[in-house]
Amino acid sequence: EVQIVESGGGSVQTGGSLRLSCTFSGFTLREGNMGWYRQAPGNECEMVSSISFTGNPAYRDSVKGRFTISQDNAKNTIYLQMNNLKSEDTAMYYCAADAIRRRGFSGSWCAPKGDYGGKGTQVTVSS
Repeated sequence: EVQIVESGGGSVQTGGSLRLSCTFSGFTLREGNMGWYRQAPGNECEMVSSISFTGNPAYRDSVKGRFTISQDNAKNTIYLQMNNLKSEDTAMYYCAADAIRRRGFSGSWCAPKGDYGGKGTQVTVSS
């Protein structure tokens, strides 16, 4: 059964840190890229970071130098270490995986993914 489960969100003050986790089952990292998207109320869904199965990361400009994506093949988990958090980082964060698209998921990454799980995790940064 293909599933993704996000965790690690919470409420922190500006400058604080959080580590998000996305634990998955039913597929492997070799099936393609994985990553993180986020959406704040009133804003569009945006890609935060991605990682290839070889471990190559990519980041949107606004998080470069503050966020680090990583993967643990043994634990079937990817992580997003978020440091020096800012109020504009406040959003619901969702895990994404090419493997889910290949299995027919056609919805937005910034929404619960039905049978595939992926309900997201809330990050709130306050001053």
